[in-house]
This record gives sequence, structure tokens and C-alpha cells, in this order.
Amino acid sequence: MYEFLDYRVQDVMNRPLTVGPEASLADVEQLLEKHGYNALPVVDAGERLLGLVTSLDLLRAFDFAEDTILPPYEQVMQRRVEEVMTRDVLTVCPMTPLQRVVEKIVDTRNKSFPVLDGDRVVGVVAREDVMLALRQGVEGRRP
Repeated sequence: MYEFLDYRVQDVMNRPLTVGPEASLADVEQLLEKHGYNALPVVDAGERLLGLVTSLDLLRAFDFAEDTILPPYEQVMQRRVEEVMTRDVLTVCPMTPLQRVVEKIVDTRNKSFPVLDGDRVVGVVAREDVMLALRQGVEGRRP
């Protein structure tokens, strides 16, 4: 189990799947569904983090007003990511110890965090990645 203490974010992070701020919500929905993700980093042309768009952000885009039963689906899904994304994003760096990520996951209830090297997105670390590292640590496997 103590082997887990040697794990860093860089040992378990995944290559990032990102979108630009001009992407439509329909594009994001397709990517989230296709890859089984809950969130995507939003980046500029230089891969610098601008925000995070989550499945919750997609639902939040359906602003249920009292005068409508259901907003027009097609119209909402054509909105741009930059209109609904979360701009204040919690991140980690590649060398962050995984036990710190566990604390962040528990404290914030976030499912994943973008991994930044400087201001560039280099990966994503998710709950599942941390759970895998915990299992490997229990088995005595080192990163």
C-alpha cells in the first residue's frame, strides 16, 4: 500500500481531449458521450486553459424559464462552449502526489482535474485513474 505514496499525477494522467471556446454544445455532448467523460478542458490555440465544460454545464444551459416548458433543444445545443463553461478551474500539475489529488477529489467532489505544465494543458486525471493507482499500490506495484 505504501507504494501508492510514490505515485504522481504524471504516472496516471490521460492525454487530454480538449475543445476550443467556439465549439458548440452539441459537439461537446458528442465527445463526452463517445469517450465516456464528464468534462473537457477548454483551451485556446496554444493549448492554454480557458475553462472546463462539464455535463452539468450542458444541463445548466437549458435555462428553464417560467414561460416555457422546455427550451428548444436544437437552439440550446448550438450555443458556444464559452457561454456556459466554468472559468474558475481547479487544476493539478504533473508532479502533484496522488494522495493530494485524493484530498482534492474528496473535498471538492470533482470527478477530474486538468493537468497543467505551466499554463498548458498536458493531461487530465480522473477518479478512476486514482482508484487504479490505489489498487496497484495495494498490489505492491510502483509507478
